[in-house]
Amino acid sequence: MSIWITELGPGTLAVKDLFDTAGVRTTYGSPIFAGHVPTRTAKAVARLEAAGCVTAGKANLHEFAWGITSENPTFGTVPNPVAPGRVAGGSSGGCAAALAAGLVEYALGSDSGGSIRIPAACCGVVGFKPTHGLVPLEGCFPLAPSFDHAGPMARDVPGCERMMEALAPGLQTVDVSLGDLRMGVAWTERADPLVRARIEALAAGFEPVEVPRPAGIYPVFQREIVEIHADLYPANRDRYDPGVAHKLDVAWRVTDAEVAAAAAERERYRERIAALDADLVVTPTLPMVAPPVGIGDLALRERMIEFTFPWNVVGAPALALPCGAAEHGLPASVQVIGRPGEDALVLAAGRALAGMLAPPCSAPSWTTSRSAAPRRSWAPAAPSPSPGAAVASRQRRRDSASQS
Repeated sequence: MSIWITELGPGTLAVKDLFDTAGVRTTYGSPIFAGHVPTRTAKAVARLEAAGCVTAGKANLHEFAWGITSENPTFGTVPNPVAPGRVAGGSSGGCAAALAAGLVEYALGSDSGGSIRIPAACCGVVGFKPTHGLVPLEGCFPLAPSFDHAGPMARDVPGCERMMEALAPGLQTVDVSLGDLRMGVAWTERADPLVRARIEALAAGFEPVEVPRPAGIYPVFQREIVEIHADLYPANRDRYDPGVAHKLDVAWRVTDAEVAAAAAERERYRERIAALDADLVVTPTLPMVAPPVGIGDLALRERMIEFTFPWNVVGAPALALPCGAAEHGLPASVQVIGRPGEDALVLAAGRALAGMLAPPCSAPSWTTSRSAAPRRSWAPAAPSPSPGAAVASRQRRRDSASQS
């Protein structure tokens, strides 16, 4: 078992071995790139190092970031420090494990269907998938570009906020009172009993919201991966992780018509999410606690991405936050989701929720508090009013409806 693919020494930052690092081996979790040493450093890594982070090593991952267990046949299965014998989650499993083991303070991961949030949930740490495009992906090996996100992982929300200050210059850290927001809660009935109980206890008083789940969109994801691996895979199939190879074989059979239909359904799904009447939505991050090692990605994948993949489809910011012990005494995780562009609000709400669970963390040394950024729609690019105006507008609509 291995947290690291390449360990560099004492430091504060674990970098998922999907991000290029000049002069340091970068494998993308694959034996095909076992000797690959980039000449340039990924932009996100460079920003963190410029802000003072010292890279401790390149963290193990599920091969090519396509998997949710981080059981890597070449570089070893990533251990789960808080749940021995259980998966660390994936694909950013080494990052979460390094944090949970106390090896680093910060970690940089990527997330295309839950790959930051799933390992954060399994290992009892915090992971944040920002709005699509907010954190640069230059120098990160792509999985499915329109679904891919880079983002921070830490042991608490202020740690993620501190990283976002460096990763997205100009991002405005805010404070928020949850009582000033319309907080929705969804999908708890689909979780295991104790996970459900943890989420519902934390979300007591939040409004149940009917949040649709995506269907028929996955062929877009599959086609994008095929395009990335179009030259590499045919000549190297026998060097791929068998599970990843199986998924690529299936993806290669997806037709143009299926992709076109899935792209149209993705647009319809975005419209349905844009119509949600809530400021933030809370769900379980995972429907269960970390499952045992050995079941395999293919058997676990559909259920483990059930609550995370939708927010890659729409590119919305989503935070995974541990919220207490559930089945087998293992961590449950709550997910906080906001509109695209409302990253600071999601982080502030996560910080407030964490404060309901434990004493608040001390103020991070990098973070400078600023006023709130303008609010945006749940739709990817549509502008909307400021936080106060948006809340007031929704209240006026509800008052009008109650009087009609």
